[in-house]
Amino acid sequence: MVPFEYYVTLSLILFVIGLAGVLFRRNIIILLASLEIIMNALIVLFAAISFHAKDISGYLIVFFLIGMAAAEAGVGLSLAVLLYKKLKKVYVDEINFYRG
Repeated sequence: MVPFEYYVTLSLILFVIGLAGVLFRRNIIILLASLEIIMNALIVLFAAISFHAKDISGYLIVFFLIGMAAAEAGVGLSLAVLLYKKLKKVYVDEINFYRG
């Protein structure tokens, strides 16, 4: 059996990689992929905590997060495609004139 600390370490590594991608990259597709990595870090952590505590509520949160990540990917990628069709740009710094 894998120790609980390994899952927490894996989740922390995934979270840091995703956070670095969000903070330092400006491509919309890379930003969406980094957000997915952060969501996967949360999924791993909740599943590990739920398994360690022998509680089902963590698994319910995991299923909710999987559905939310799928919806975020679908909406985010469709917005990225629409922005590319309209502006021919995929960098966040170049499209910030759409702010309200």
